[in-house]
Amino acid sequence: MPSSFSSSTLTVLSKCTVYPNQKSTISDLKLSISDLGMLSCHYIQKGCLFSLPSFPFHSLIPHLKSSLSLTLSHFPPLAGRLTTDSHGYVYITCNDAGVDFLHATDTGYSVRDLLSPPDVPGSFKHFFTFDKKVSYTGHLSPLLAVQVTELADGVFIGCAMNHAIADGTSFWNFFNTFAEICREATNKISNVPDFRRDSILISKAVLEFPEGGPKITFNPDEPLRERIFSFSKEAIKKLKATVNSEKLTINGEVNAVELIGKQSNDSYHNNNKGKVNDEISSFQSLCALLWRCVTRARKLHPSKTTAFKMAVNCRLRLEPKLDPYYFGNAIQSIPTYATAEDVVCRGLRWCAEELSKNVKTHDDAMVRRLVEDWERNPRCFPLGNPDGTSLTMGSSPRFPMYDNDFGWGRPVAVRSGGANKFNGKISAFPGREGGGSVDLEVLLPPETMEGLESDPEFMAYASSSWCN
Repeated sequence: MPSSFSSSTLTVLSKCTVYPNQKSTISDLKLSISDLGMLSCHYIQKGCLFSLPSFPFHSLIPHLKSSLSLTLSHFPPLAGRLTTDSHGYVYITCNDAGVDFLHATDTGYSVRDLLSPPDVPGSFKHFFTFDKKVSYTGHLSPLLAVQVTELADGVFIGCAMNHAIADGTSFWNFFNTFAEICREATNKISNVPDFRRDSILISKAVLEFPEGGPKITFNPDEPLRERIFSFSKEAIKKLKATVNSEKLTINGEVNAVELIGKQSNDSYHNNNKGKVNDEISSFQSLCALLWRCVTRARKLHPSKTTAFKMAVNCRLRLEPKLDPYYFGNAIQSIPTYATAEDVVCRGLRWCAEELSKNVKTHDDAMVRRLVEDWERNPRCFPLGNPDGTSLTMGSSPRFPMYDNDFGWGRPVAVRSGGANKFNGKISAFPGREGGGSVDLEVLLPPETMEGLESDPEFMAYASSSWCN
């Protein structure tokens, strides 16, 4: 094992530009409101760790390049560049300018080396290119870069994708398609991306930028610890049952007024002839646990306001609905606010109720209201946690991250690079075992992480040892 996970023995063996195997027929695509807000964010960096294929790398690399070329013909925007017209509107020009492809080696690391430590090794950031690259720079450089890194007994395939042209749904549809084409040696794909630009998200408002473009809104060099906490399907089931067994009470009595208010805002209740469905979902239960335990670990003053921010997919919330494989960003942030005292003292059920209420009411009308608010004040999305009181949940355990067999088996693990990481940033991944298991990538200051690790309520459900 290398003596330090902060250093790297990585060597780039080759770098080239890969072009689509067919010329694009798609016209310029205007960035939506959701896209424009991401121009100040880093490129998305996500990838999959695999065992070593049985065939040699000198045959694997050409096959990956040709498969990527075929995949780009289905995703022409990824091979394009950003352009801003004379009116200030930003577009993706599908000009077939190509993407970066890197072949690297870092055989000083094994799969076990990378997955055994309790903290995520910093080495993973070396398995991606475009580190800390801001999406606005896509005006001058590729919108996608793929790096394939050979390890001692494995391979990591990492993709860096401009966040102003794609969200997690679009990213993983590309990644899944890349794996499908590579595995099946075919140009037919299962999930065809939709590039239409005719929704409420396409606005006439202009977002103005400072000289040199927008900057990120957080400190990327803040000293943080990063851990993957795993929640098995059994632990998730137990947590959900615990949350749903709690009752909202005031002085020992059920809070009927609040319950009635909940029912009036419950889409399931309203669509099921008055039947009450106040069950909290598994993921909302998990978010409530995290909010409560991290707030406790932060030792905030009881009156301090905390926030839990969740990114939601708007594709099916809009009327008319967007295509499930609409390519671009179609996300909005749902913040839930409460005092530290309420989060810590009022119980898991209460925290989960607050989160659930906001998710249920984020319908077509709410999406449109936020669009109108943005148009009154066009702005980039302010990632970060300046006062150390918030949590930001990104990604999703519903993304098909493990449905990526390039021809020699499913991934061993999913990991991210150094992009868009700050105090309180959480990313949710599906657990490899499936069945509703979830992995949470958690970033916190060292003292807060220590508090979370020693929190008996949190650790009753979480585990972090891959190699048992």
